[in-house]
Amino acid sequence: MARVCTFTGKRPNVANKVSHSNIKTKRRQLPNLQKRRFWWAEGNRWVTIRVSTRAMRSIDKVGLQAYAEEKGVDLAKF
Repeated sequence: MARVCTFTGKRPNVANKVSHSNIKTKRRQLPNLQKRRFWWAEGNRWVTIRVSTRAMRSIDKVGLQAYAEEKGVDLAKF
């Protein structure tokens, strides 16, 4: 499974790890993804979604259904 947020689309970033001697090697910066169950009131069931912590804060603020409609995500698939 790819490390991608369902709502925001956050994915890993490639950056340089810089040593004390200034040698640069590639490294990955992974998004903070969590597998969470949310109660979907309109569907009257739980949905399990892989979501970033930033999206979790937005869901808490505006609600799951409103945030899914804003981002164009169909919750019936989960």
